[in-house]
Amino acid sequence: RFRGLTQTQNDPAVQVGFQLDHSTGLYAGVWGSNVNYEYEDKHGVDQTVHLELDPYIGYTKTFENVAGKPTLDVGIWYYAYPGHGDNNFVEYYAGVGFESLVAEGDSVSTYVYYTDDNLGAGDDAWYLNASYSVPFGAGFGGVAAVGFNDVKNGSDHVWDWKVGATYEFQSISGFSAELAAVGTDTETKGESSAYKRGVETGAVFTLMKSL
Repeated sequence: RFRGLTQTQNDPAVQVGFQLDHSTGLYAGVWGSNVNYEYEDKHGVDQTVHLELDPYIGYTKTFENVAGKPTLDVGIWYYAYPGHGDNNFVEYYAGVGFESLVAEGDSVSTYVYYTDDNLGAGDDAWYLNASYSVPFGAGFGGVAAVGFNDVKNGSDHVWDWKVGATYEFQSISGFSAELAAVGTDTETKGESSAYKRGVETGAVFTLMKSL
């Protein structure tokens, strides 16, 4: 699910990211995933997108001597769909996060995203997101998030949410799992059952390995 919506017609996704961090706070990376959705190109021909490959660059700074150790994060994300450049677009983001704000070891983050070319269609779009994670002990934790997507020149004004549990495997460094309920308030009247399953609240299971 991307901001609560399936991009694979409810099929699984394999996602890989690589990032370089500099001591100054600058970072750059690339993130990729399989996708599966259809669109009509500028010639009126139906096309199917199967790959998303996104380069990005940003800057982050943590204020260690301030309560909650706030971390500022700003950057530029380029959504790229090889072979389907009509959909490519740039998004700008800024956020701030806090550590141990409510409970020991927890984290709170809020982000705002903006693009003037949403999905390559030339529409202004804003996305706001807030998330919270907290450890429970013995490798278990909880996570919750809420977001709002507002496409200025379109009809997309959608809330999304996630509530779930996480687990970090003690025997394998950097290996974790998450089981969450993810959904949106997208209008589904008259839509197919497959479409509804990809936007309404459902269970999403994720395995993650960091190196």
